[in-house]
Amino acid sequence: MGGPSAEREVSLSSGRECAKALRQAGYEVTEIDAGKDLPARLAEVRPDICFNALHGRFGEDGCIQGLLDWLGYRYTHSGVLASALAMDKTRAKEAFRVAGLPVTDSVIADRDEVKARHVMQPPYVVKPNSEGSSVGVYIVTDGANGPPQLSDEMPARVMVETYLPGRELTTAVMGDRALGVTEIVTDGWYDYHAKYAPGGSRHVVPAEIPAEIAAACADYAIRAHRALGCKGLSRTDFRWDETRGLDGLVLLELNNQPGMTPTSLAPEQAAKVGISFPELCDWIVKEALCSE
Repeated sequence: MGGPSAEREVSLSSGRECAKALRQAGYEVTEIDAGKDLPARLAEVRPDICFNALHGRFGEDGCIQGLLDWLGYRYTHSGVLASALAMDKTRAKEAFRVAGLPVTDSVIADRDEVKARHVMQPPYVVKPNSEGSSVGVYIVTDGANGPPQLSDEMPARVMVETYLPGRELTTAVMGDRALGVTEIVTDGWYDYHAKYAPGGSRHVVPAEIPAEIAAACADYAIRAHRALGCKGLSRTDFRWDETRGLDGLVLLELNNQPGMTPTSLAPEQAAKVGISFPELCDWIVKEALCSE
């Protein structure tokens, strides 16, 4: 849990909640804030399995997975390749296209070029190619006076993608099962603040959408999970322009390490189908053990 990424605080929260739930499920749990002494801490604890509650860079992108593989520890969630693909939005989109899934157009551009001119016709979105939790997202609307003045903390190369109007939907996949569809309702963009600040967003689960759209979300989410080779739990986000029916449903991205507190989106969907948070965490551990 924890770690050095921009999503450290979210990870610490997930880690604390998962540790609590695993203890309730009967496990002996040691919480480790992942720092440079991680190999030494693991050697000291000698875990039967590592529950990966890290988010963002180093935790979701294949880095911690590669380290744990090298050191010979079993761990939950996706492996090196699936994690690296999921975190790299461009590579993930390529895999989704090959799988026949609908995605929006995008380009990778230099940060300074994006600040100097519109690299595509507004409206569009600028985001890091390899971050989660809507960290560093800029929306350029129709009629914008000029290109976005990106923070110097943004990476040297960023993704610029066509802005998609519509409703924000998300579907969690648990192994080979889609758990449901949630609509995320906010006053504006579903950014970091909206995701994690109290009252920043409202979840409608199950989403009040036509059965055809709910079925498509489930189908696309399972196919996305398989296209990247994910294991355990994942969550796929969509935009749906209801004026266009099924053609208006577009896959945004897949999160191979979704937030893991009892009120996070994936656990919330699990609860709606009768799976408690301790039961979900227990399943994640057992699924990882059985997949070895």
